[in-house]
Amino acid sequence: MADERRELTEEGGAGTAERRDELAANLAEVRKRIEAACAAAGRGADEITLVAVTKTFPASDVRLLSELGLADVAENRDQDAAPKAAACQGLPLTWHFVGQLQTNKVRSVASYADVVQSVDRSKLVTALGRAVDRTGRRLRCLVQVSLDEREGRGGAAPDEALALADEIAGAEGLELGGVMAVAPLGGDPAEAFAKLARIAAKVRESHPAADVVSAGMSGDLETAITCGATHVRVGTALLGGRRAIVR
Repeated sequence: MADERRELTEEGGAGTAERRDELAANLAEVRKRIEAACAAAGRGADEITLVAVTKTFPASDVRLLSELGLADVAENRDQDAAPKAAACQGLPLTWHFVGQLQTNKVRSVASYADVVQSVDRSKLVTALGRAVDRTGRRLRCLVQVSLDEREGRGGAAPDEALALADEIAGAEGLELGGVMAVAPLGGDPAEAFAKLARIAAKVRESHPAADVVSAGMSGDLETAITCGATHVRVGTALLGGRRAIVR
């Protein structure tokens, strides 16, 4: 029986080592892409924050990424994010919430998230402010801008972004970080990210410290960097194809 337990432990260790090597190789490749995109755009790679989108992947992958030096991770479902954040408590990580957020999940999200990138309506600003008032934490928020009204991925209309930014900036316990968007499916990401850059510039005119532009994913991070992104949200290129939802 002891031999069997030892074999299982060794197999688990081998699996962990293999996964660590896989993640290390993926991380190196993504960083190489970021460096090349920055060089082409005349920017420094240190201007870019790489956010690993770990949705559907286990807490063990988050721990491995942390060991490899990654400091920012993102989730899009509270029911998966909350236990994962708890399992990784104590690690030097910044947790980003990037999914559409319902007000009944705000209290939970505000208990572990450091950044909510998907603030897209006044009601959510109010709910987040109340939630952080209870916890005593301070929460950084980005205005999610919809770049295609036909899609159901959330986001404020472009002409509403500045007013929403003003609300966040004026809310007790909330800090306005900047803007976020997802490129429209089937559209030109360069056109979309250029539009986001113009919106970001308008927000900075009123709120100079709100300098975050979160844009770009595995397939279009180079375009996002060219258009001024400061944060890129990368899942597949780092972690591989999506798995079944991890609970």
